[in-house]
Amino acid sequence: MNRPDALRVVQRARFGVAVLLAVTGVALAGARHAAWSDDGSDDGSGDGSNDGSGDGSGDGSGDALARPRPDAAAGRGDGETALPSLSIDWKGNILTVRGEHLPGRSLEILYIEAYCRPNSQTTDWVAHTVVGHRTELVARSDDGRRLELRSTLEDGVVVDHVISATSDEVDFRLRAHNPAATRSDAHWAQPCIRVGAFTGLGDPKKAASYEYLKKSFVFIDGKLSMLSAIPAADWATEARYVPGQVWAAPGVDRADVNPRPLSSRVPSNGIIGCFSAGDSQILATAWEPYQELFQGVITCLHSDFRLGGLEPGETKTVRGKLWVLPNDVPALLARYEKEFPEQLRRHAAARAEKASPRGADSPGGPDRGQSDR
Repeated sequence: MNRPDALRVVQRARFGVAVLLAVTGVALAGARHAAWSDDGSDDGSGDGSNDGSGDGSGDGSGDALARPRPDAAAGRGDGETALPSLSIDWKGNILTVRGEHLPGRSLEILYIEAYCRPNSQTTDWVAHTVVGHRTELVARSDDGRRLELRSTLEDGVVVDHVISATSDEVDFRLRAHNPAATRSDAHWAQPCIRVGAFTGLGDPKKAASYEYLKKSFVFIDGKLSMLSAIPAADWATEARYVPGQVWAAPGVDRADVNPRPLSSRVPSNGIIGCFSAGDSQILATAWEPYQELFQGVITCLHSDFRLGGLEPGETKTVRGKLWVLPNDVPALLARYEKEFPEQLRRHAAARAEKASPRGADSPGGPDRGQSDR
């Protein structure tokens, strides 16, 4: 969630909480999570130096991500009992994912929270950034496993969504088309995943609640990094709106992301997620192309997808995944690598650019998205 009228928590208090969270977060990460790492170098600069074209043709073999163990399967093992299927529904801009195996038995996603213009990092959220839209339900399958939605933006862009669910994932397929005679400035959009019930931590009615950071993670330096354990030096605290934390994707202009505190680090992959209450499951999400990863202010996590603007008559496609898996980080990474090989290549290119003599001084190139104009 990213609303300017949300409670602006005093940063000093946030650091006080962070210190307490870091102690328990490190302990939590230690035995169960810290092993998932690699020896890859970090792209780290956050300068958006890669062009991020992402055509999906590579296998990502040069990427420095943590690699699955040789015996880790991308799905369930032969001897495991199949999980019950997830079901999905949408009403009043809330996408609800239900499953008997989910903590709280359901997960809510504000879908879509907002479509956003560029030059958004330092500008007013309401007066400048948000592109007004309405979303409507087009079709719903009888078995609760498939939805079709349509978003119509105030500038005329139409985004069609096909959302389907299986036992352990929700799949998103989007088609954005600009039928207007003028360019659309819709550059990125926000699915807002509420993770309080899943993690068993945090209170969505209390914006100052940060307990869920102990269960939430991104990948930095090729390692799974619990948000509560990220060093203070790597945690930004200043922005037009506070608190929160933003990690810009490689190739994305840092002026075009969320107006919350922007980390100087670039994530090692496009995954953001959390562990369940009791640590038996992982909830994670990724989109292609993506604009940013974002830890929000109402016990929420975002992978915000990128449109990059649309020329008159242009059509672009976007895809996303939400996984609910047993607590097996290598299996999560295997699923991600299979679904998003272009991201592996893009992140590897960003690391190589960082390591080159030009380093962080090289200019960034915007990710152009996936156009089938």
